[in-house]
Parts: sequence; C-alpha cells; structure tokens
Amino acid sequence: MKGAIGAYHENAVTTQTRGRLIVLLYEGAIKFLEQAKAELQAGNYAEKGEFINKALAIINELDSCLDVENGGEVATNLRRLYQFSIRHLGEANLHRDTQRIQDVIDCLKDLNEGWKAIAQ
Repeated sequence: MKGAIGAYHENAVTTQTRGRLIVLLYEGAIKFLEQAKAELQAGNYAEKGEFINKALAIINELDSCLDVENGGEVATNLRRLYQFSIRHLGEANLHRDTQRIQDVIDCLKDLNEGWKAIAQ
C-alpha cells in the first residue's frame, strides 16, 4: 500500500503547475518553521535545527531557481527576500530566537498569498 501512496504523491507533484508547486514549497517551508518554533519552545534544540535546515533547503532551492536575467525586478526582489530569510534563519538557529523564525514565517506567508493568487 505504501508504494501506491508514494506513487500517488509523486504523480500529484509532477502534474502541478509551476505556480502551484511554488505554493506547495512555501507551505512546506512554513510548516517546517512552525515545527522549529514548537521544538525551540519545548527546548528540543537538535530537532529545532533539523526543521530549520529543512526550511532552508526549500528556500535555497527557490532562490537557486530564480532567473534574475529574465525575471527583472521581481526576481531580484525575491532573491533579496530569500537571502534575508536564509540569514535570519541562521541567526535564529544560532541564537535560539523564535521571533526571527516568526519573521521568516510572516515573509513566506505574504509571498505565498501572492503566488496563490497567480496560481489559480
């Protein structure tokens, strides 16, 4: 049964539009950061770091896929936001700072709302 579920999830991802995939990536990063905050508040620092790293992997992937040459000002601004998020999460991880994690969550939620409007 697990193989069928995995195949279903893989098919669901590969048939999504690019905009919808970006929405899913934002949602994944937000979910991981919410989990990181919960682990930090519970004093589970290793788990907090793992969830931050998962969110960072998503943000780095979003950043690496930007086409700044053809994307103009929008791509440049997204790159700045992604770089801000990466730096902020590094600091949050180092200083065990839930507010910095929340700052990135808020930024990603705002970006996600924009992508949701485009992806419809």
